[in-house]
Amino acid sequence: MFNPEKLDWFNQQHIQRLAPDEVARRVQPALASAGLWDDALVGDRHAWFFAVLELLKPRVKKLDDIVEVGRFFFVDVPEYDAAAFDKHLRPEGIAAHLRALDDAFGALATFDSASTEAALRTVADATGVKAATLIHAVRVAVTGRTASPGLFEVLSLLGRERTRARLAAALQLISVTHS
Repeated sequence: MFNPEKLDWFNQQHIQRLAPDEVARRVQPALASAGLWDDALVGDRHAWFFAVLELLKPRVKKLDDIVEVGRFFFVDVPEYDAAAFDKHLRPEGIAAHLRALDDAFGALATFDSASTEAALRTVADATGVKAATLIHAVRVAVTGRTASPGLFEVLSLLGRERTRARLAAALQLISVTHS
């Protein structure tokens, strides 16, 4: 009897064992057809691209799923899930918390997983908001959705400039919708 769940599991196990360059070669056509491919991903930016693929591999059952699961890495501004935006970016006061976090991100000496997590937790404590509330808001602001790989790894791979640009874009949308 055919069991699609078992097939997905086997496929996921196979993906986990693939080297990053092999994953890149196999996912390139799907990224190209989605309009997300850039030859620099296997050129100048290959180390970044391979790190993104390694982060996404545990979250996919088929290689083509990388396009959907990781789309936010390959675009300037993510598409926001409306329900996620409403739930995590519209609550009263969230804009001020995000502005404080943006300032903290700008002041970091290094922009990596550990420093971004420490900055977020410091801002949460200083502003009296739960860290989880801020984590969810930031995740939606930078990825457009409520589920993603680990937030601090995502922020590290997006980098300081792209993270701050996405926070600014989300803040702009918040101010437009609250006006």
